[in-house]
Amino acid sequence: MLSRAKTAYRWFRAFRRTRPFWGGVWLVAGGWTVLKFSLSSLQLIVSTGFGGVAGYLVGGGMILCGLVPIALPAQRYTFGLIGAVLAVVSLVVSNLGGFLLGMVLGILGGSMMVGWGAKRPRRAREAVEG
Repeated sequence: MLSRAKTAYRWFRAFRRTRPFWGGVWLVAGGWTVLKFSLSSLQLIVSTGFGGVAGYLVGGGMILCGLVPIALPAQRYTFGLIGAVLAVVSLVVSNLGGFLLGMVLGILGGSMMVGWGAKRPRRAREAVEG
């Protein structure tokens, strides 16, 4: 059992190191926060029109922009920038961007994605010792 857990952890660590994982996690958390604070009754959303739907669109877009680069790391610049812009837009369209928390998490995640670089392989000496 310990061997399976160790193998799973090694796989997850290798997966995490080859993708903008933490940027995606923060951007998804920001999108979820914006979406959570945008929730209201369907009747209210329909009566307010685009203003009611905008919170859902921005929050969902932030979540999507956080998940795509985890699956396709080559798209990190595009979706990192779009996610950061959506986070700033959430300030206007969705309860101050999820009461500023969702906006800050989204900007943090988007900027981490844009600045992410793949880890270099370990040197032979470190691999033998570690």
